[in-house]
Amino acid sequence: MTELSLPAKAYLLACDVGANKLRDRARAGLLIRGAALTDLVVRGSVADEDGRVAASAAGPTGDLVLDEMLTEIAGESPRKWKWWVRKDARGTLEAVESQLDTAGVIELKTGRTLGLFPSRRPVVRDPAVVERLRASVDQALRGSGPVSDMDAALTALVAAVELRGVVSGRDRRRYKDRIEELSERGGDAVPALRKLFRELRAVRASAASSSGGS
Repeated sequence: MTELSLPAKAYLLACDVGANKLRDRARAGLLIRGAALTDLVVRGSVADEDGRVAASAAGPTGDLVLDEMLTEIAGESPRKWKWWVRKDARGTLEAVESQLDTAGVIELKTGRTLGLFPSRRPVVRDPAVVERLRASVDQALRGSGPVSDMDAALTALVAAVELRGVVSGRDRRRYKDRIEELSERGGDAVPALRKLFRELRAVRASAASSSGGS
């Protein structure tokens, strides 16, 4: 199996392997979009320019999902990081799903829930791949040994969206300084993702409160 991109790794970590599903598609979409931007940062394909995303002179990455995003960035007027993290998060999520399905990493089962709503359920073909990713995040979080830029970024990203089963709330509090250190290595997409997730969480909490009070 070829080396997985950062958004592909983020997708696999967001999978509930036992239930053959993503735990939260809205959360996963933001995570994967942020991971794609961060991957481009680590590769030197994009950089921060006065708080906005700018494409560099680097050529294509060879990854279809990343190169599509890079083309979008190069053809768009300068935008802030939050804008790019949010933009078409669902489309990027589905593109990564299809990419992993084609590569044989997952088997993507599509259908309809209640006969009406489209559903996409990933079956991870080798759960050991996910376990290795979890181990890499755990090692990066605890600072046991050298950590690559990609592993540092992956850990910061999953912590930013409070990904259940990967980085616990207790570990986020315990390793807060370590997460900040790793976030700095991941670039500006990480704090943008964190802000967007907090906004999503606030909207959901407000909706739940309104529903409960009605």
